[in-house]
Amino acid sequence: MKTFFASPAGRSIGLIVALLLLIAVGAITAGDNFMNMNNFFVIVRYAAVIGVMAIGMTFVITAGGIDLSVGSVLGLSSVIATMGAIQTAASGFWPLMVFVAIAVGVLAGLTNGLIIAYGKVVAFIATLAMLVAARGLAELISGRSTQVVNNQGFLNFFRGDFLGVDWIVWIFVIVAIAGWFLLNRTTFGRRTVAIGGNPTAARLAGVNVKRHTVYLYMIAGACAGIASLIILSRTTAGTSTHGQLIELDVIAAVVVGGTLLAGGRGTIGGTVLGVMLFAVLVNVFTQNNLSSSWQLVARGVIIVIAVMLQQRLANRETSSSG
Repeated sequence: MKTFFASPAGRSIGLIVALLLLIAVGAITAGDNFMNMNNFFVIVRYAAVIGVMAIGMTFVITAGGIDLSVGSVLGLSSVIATMGAIQTAASGFWPLMVFVAIAVGVLAGLTNGLIIAYGKVVAFIATLAMLVAARGLAELISGRSTQVVNNQGFLNFFRGDFLGVDWIVWIFVIVAIAGWFLLNRTTFGRRTVAIGGNPTAARLAGVNVKRHTVYLYMIAGACAGIASLIILSRTTAGTSTHGQLIELDVIAAVVVGGTLLAGGRGTIGGTVLGVMLFAVLVNVFTQNNLSSSWQLVARGVIIVIAVMLQQRLANRETSSSG
């Protein structure tokens, strides 16, 4: 049993059980207000922004890195994509706004990757610098004012649905499936895990660790850009305040999902479950009109428990391999 619950399948079952228990609490305390299809979509729509960013963060943390800048990059992407000149140019072709938002995220990720891989700056410091710089740049560009989305084609698409399911939910699903395939079924994914496990051994095995690191941060940046599009569709406005402190929720979801902070092991399925766990938790507290302060306490407890379990499992694996 111990071996099973230490395996990826066992960890996923543990998350599923925790999620089901939380749903049961919601059903008991909030009744039909919680247990209905409309509320389910509210939960998934809430989870979409954090979920998309968490997929990108899973790759970075699996390789032994960290990205504290994703929230600020989201805000910067939303501001640049809603600039007057961009919206005017996109008046006849709204996908231009999509391209700009994602391109901003990729460029920020490229900058992070180059500084970390080739500048040899610790990931924590490099991305912390980007967190501050991207937020400041967003404030300068927007003048600390809200930029309203007036491109109706953009809003019609992202606020629309396909087969009765919102497009923003489909975007989350598509990104999750693409992330799972990339991490579990490609050489790129195997190299990511190898770098997180032992970067020196990966380099000696022929992996270009520096170049691969740059790619990982570009993926995280691209996911932040995609998440900014979801934020824009929900709020109809771009502002430098978008994404403040969201990086904490993103990292928490990845860690709770079972990806090792030390690197060497990552799970997209676990990340999705971690995101849903926090989304349901928020919804249960909201449905019961409970204090947001207690919600933060509950999140903190969940994170501490997840990290403690990670440490125990890591120590067990180390002792067994030794």
